[in-house]
Amino acid sequence: MEERDYDRQLRIQTTGMREWQHQSSHYNRYEATPYEALNVFFTEYELTTTDSVVDFGCGKGRLAFYLHDRFQVSITGIEMSGQLYQEALENQASYMRKAKRKNGTIRFEHCLAEQYGVEEGDNRFYFFNPFSLQVFTKVVQSILQSVEQHPRSVDVILYYPTSEYIEFLDMRTPFELIKGVTIPGSYEENNNEIFLVFRL
Repeated sequence: MEERDYDRQLRIQTTGMREWQHQSSHYNRYEATPYEALNVFFTEYELTTTDSVVDFGCGKGRLAFYLHDRFQVSITGIEMSGQLYQEALENQASYMRKAKRKNGTIRFEHCLAEQYGVEEGDNRFYFFNPFSLQVFTKVVQSILQSVEQHPRSVDVILYYPTSEYIEFLDMRTPFELIKGVTIPGSYEENNNEIFLVFRL
């Protein structure tokens, strides 16, 4: 099924890419995780209705609507771009007309990732290579501080991970790699086309 067909099913518009007008060395362009990749990963990695997911660099909200529709989890999307944040809210209004009876909540916050206050219930954190290692480090430190205050098991999910992200989690945090899911088919030549799950 085409990306636009998946979007149509969810009543959202998330296709396409967006470069930033004022390019920053810390924040990468907008590009949603492909639906086919999500289908493969979330066949191998289950969520429950008690999970609370945070998507850093959520863009137009594709992951939020996909996960809410599939697992009825609560999800928070963090987006620094005012324009993408507005588009996520428009998608939410359209999606909720279809999904009003589902459990779980969807909310979006317009802020820098490092400014997000990790909440006590947040336990799954998703990153599609949204920003530099410096920003990633600050976000992971916020997650660790939250776990210290409210002990719980948390997972960091990386899609298309950089070697810097992997090395940082591996060498400088208590997170441990528990799962890797490679996307088969047309993505095989690219060994970055993988999901990694680190657990604390």
